[in-house]
Amino acid sequence: MIYVVLLTAAVVMLTVAGHHVWAGPKGEPVDVLRHVVKDIDGNDVNLANYRGKVVMIVNVASKCGFTGQYAALEALYKKYRDRGFLILGFPSNDFMGQEPGTEAEIKSFCSLTYGVSFPMFAKIPVTGKDKAPLYRDLTERATNPDHAGGVKWNFTKFLVGRDGKVVDRFAPTTKPDAEQVSAAVEKALDVAEKDAPDS
Repeated sequence: MIYVVLLTAAVVMLTVAGHHVWAGPKGEPVDVLRHVVKDIDGNDVNLANYRGKVVMIVNVASKCGFTGQYAALEALYKKYRDRGFLILGFPSNDFMGQEPGTEAEIKSFCSLTYGVSFPMFAKIPVTGKDKAPLYRDLTERATNPDHAGGVKWNFTKFLVGRDGKVVDRFAPTTKPDAEQVSAAVEKALDVAEKDAPDS
């Protein structure tokens, strides 16, 4: 079964890899950190609190062929967190029912299996007419013109600069420990550090 899932994901992502073709008017990038969301414990979190950091937003799932990427995501987070980098995990059950558990079950799984310490959030839809407002901003051409396109599978990664605007996007098949991911994170952090006022 896992090979079927991996093959399906690979085929899907190969067809949408690179720049995403997306219909609709091209707008200006917006601050995607303008939303209030629920964390995995049900508390309201204003994402604007993370403005000023470089943020990676990832839709995650516990029973996916890419679930093992949690380990590399945690390593990436620990490598750069002291420089102002953060990962936000958003569980979603949109793809083949691969996140069926409750928030409590998801939290326990992530903590016990992968030692996840970056912020995790309540399960949300990332596709379709009911997709969460955050994911509307992330995927629509009017709000994210340079990296728009629907999320096609679990572990799609959006990299957000300190101004809240998306600066890069990585397919599920791109591992968090890939050189291109580290390079993009470092580039975003370097720009932010150079622009930051002296303390």
